[in-house]
This record gives sequence, C-alpha cells and structure tokens, in this order.
Amino acid sequence: MQPTVKANIGKDSPKFYRLIYRIIWAVSPKYTLHGTENLPDESCVLVGNHCQMYGPIASELYLERLHYIWCIGEMMNRKEVPAYAFQDFWSMKPKAVRWFYKLLSYVIAPLAEYVFSNAHTIPVRHDARVMTTFRTSVEKLNAGADIVIFPERAEAYNGILWQFQEHFVDLAKLYHRRTGKAVCFVPMYTAPRLSGIYFGEPVRYNPEAPEDEERARICGVLLEAVSDLASALPEHTVVPYPNIPKNQYPKNTDRKTASA
Repeated sequence: MQPTVKANIGKDSPKFYRLIYRIIWAVSPKYTLHGTENLPDESCVLVGNHCQMYGPIASELYLERLHYIWCIGEMMNRKEVPAYAFQDFWSMKPKAVRWFYKLLSYVIAPLAEYVFSNAHTIPVRHDARVMTTFRTSVEKLNAGADIVIFPERAEAYNGILWQFQEHFVDLAKLYHRRTGKAVCFVPMYTAPRLSGIYFGEPVRYNPEAPEDEERARICGVLLEAVSDLASALPEHTVVPYPNIPKNQYPKNTDRKTASA
C-alpha cells in the first residue's frame, strides 16, 4: 500500500497551515513505518536521528499515533529564526554562497514561525524555560501522546550518528515523579533514501538508578540501537545531522567504533 497523508492535522488547524501541510507532504519523500510492533501500548518517547529536517518532517507527516515533537524555540520566533537557521542549517555551506543563505534565513523567518507554531510541536529552550518544555511533555505523555526527540549535537559519534545531548532523559524523571510511571524510550531511525522510518526495541527508565548513571545508560543504549537499525538495512546514504556537502554524506556501512 502506498503511504498516504496521515490524519495528524485536525480540522481545527488554520486553513493556510493545512494547505502548507499538504504541500510539504506532496513534495517530501514518502515513508513506510517498520517495526511498529516495538511501540509499547502506552505513550512513550521516540528518540531518533535528526537527518537535518527530514526527521522532524517525516515524523510530523507519517507517525500514526498522537505525538508532539520537540522543536528548538528559536524556530518559533521570527526575530530569532535568521541567526539560528543560518548557524544550524547553512553555516557549513561554501563561503561563496553563504550570503545567499543568510538572506534566505530572513526570508523564511515568518513562514518558519507560522509552521512550527501550528505543527505538533513543543518548544525547547536551553535556559530556565526548559522546565516548561518538560512540564508540557509530561502532560502530553500522561494524556496518551508520544513525545518525539531528535537530540543529536555537533559532535560525531560513530559515522552514522552524532552524539546525543543527554539531558532529554530527565523528562523520564519528572514523568515518574508526577505519575509514578517509568516511561519507555524507543529508538527510531529515519532513512530518507530508503523511504522508511524504523523502530527498535524500547528501553525503560529505571527510577531506582542514580540520575547521572541512568542518563548515560539510556543515551548509550539509544545511540547504539539507532545505529544498529541503520547498519542492518541495505546499503544507503545516511543524511547526517550537520548540513555538510552531499559528497561527504556517509553510508550506513561507514559505522565506526564509538569513542568512550
């Protein structure tokens, strides 16, 4: 069966946003979900490779369960979009064309604010406001929705993935404190070149373990699990976290031993 646009967009969404949603669906790669038997019956936290904008877009369009995606708060404020977008998306472009991308970062600012503010997103700020991110995420989890997180940062891990920012795991601590439940983290690999989203076996948070050790354990398990999902697939080009030149994109067979 061919993938079809999902009912992630409600009739209560603005008409213009619904139009943008369908345009993005029409021009984006079409994805099939694999390994959905690994998704627990309860709400969970999906953790995957960012692969630039492909990961968030694929999740918004194709994840069938109710979900909310962590989105950097700067992309939801038109005054902050240009600086963040250029640095995160295009700062590694050749010097000769960087002027174009600096201009583009200003052009897209109003549209970015509109789209990210109307999508299934939860804004993330790397300051005291991050507690609002956690509280909102706990509310969504408790209401039965999944949370989707792409925690890679600009430090290579093993040739397929970049290192994870570990503190997203703290969401599990707050969720347990508020509900008494231990949430599952599910590894997810998005492969635009294979038109697939792949889910691995979940790892459950252990509230009895020391906080730092549990944070490191879950990140380590997820990094390896997402890498395993990629390595097990037919050879393909991996869309990496940083926006490097396409001739530098790795293959899923380029996996290296992770550094300690």
